[in-house]
Amino acid sequence: RSATQRMNLTRLTASGAHRFKLSALASFAAVKPFIKAGWQGARALGERTLDLIWPAHSLLSRNYVAHAGHIEPELWSSLVFLTEPCCAICGFPFEADQGPDALCLACEARKPDFDRARAALAYDDVSRKLVLDLKHGGRRDGLPTFAAWLSVAAPFAATADLILPTPLHYTRLIRRGHNQAAWLAQSLAKRVGRAWRPDVLIRSRKTPSQGGLSAAGRARNVHGAFRVKADYKGLILGNNVLLVDDVFTTGATIEACARALKRAGAARVDVVCLTRVVRPKATPI
Repeated sequence: RSATQRMNLTRLTASGAHRFKLSALASFAAVKPFIKAGWQGARALGERTLDLIWPAHSLLSRNYVAHAGHIEPELWSSLVFLTEPCCAICGFPFEADQGPDALCLACEARKPDFDRARAALAYDDVSRKLVLDLKHGGRRDGLPTFAAWLSVAAPFAATADLILPTPLHYTRLIRRGHNQAAWLAQSLAKRVGRAWRPDVLIRSRKTPSQGGLSAAGRARNVHGAFRVKADYKGLILGNNVLLVDDVFTTGATIEACARALKRAGAARVDVVCLTRVVRPKATPI
């Protein structure tokens, strides 16, 4: 073949390959919605099958419910969701609206080391079951529901540069087998589409349980107990960090974490917790 013939053949081959590629892409684009629908249908079928084999129970009772993570209406109404009006910094609920920048007496007296904190629920005899089932029972079927509540309580989660859980000391993590705050952080990050890491902030000093300690005792107990891993300081420097925990009691733990994050260069540290102690009660934590 002459050089001209070979060149023409090459052009024809390239043109044919290009048309085939475009055709394949067009075909894939045409069937992609059906593939997606097929996967969604298969997933829904799988979930329904699991519900038949292992029927879902309410998060607050042993009653059967339609889907995992649901709560029957009569128990749902007993949950106390925390909404505005509240303290502009710590989120402590007010009985009456005092303005968007109003602070509670505690934050007026001493501003906390975090920039802003919110919680989804008041910690009481009802919400306590949710916390204990998650913390000690390892129950995870409520996580998507909890993530939805957290995202409503803290709409600023959607703009966080990094979402972190309050960490456990490694010995407690080994003994318990999981960190419930990490489960919450992961679920919230998935819900709002933000990055999260379970290993950036660590509890470098083993501390006794906070249960039963006074506010001052809790603060002393966790003082200097947290630090950011040296290899991960670049993830913190200049960024807005959202810290996630299960219970806000006196704020000692989240303040200690916030101090460690700000020492590492965080621009701001916000906090969201599943529950919050609103006033002293006999409900054990």
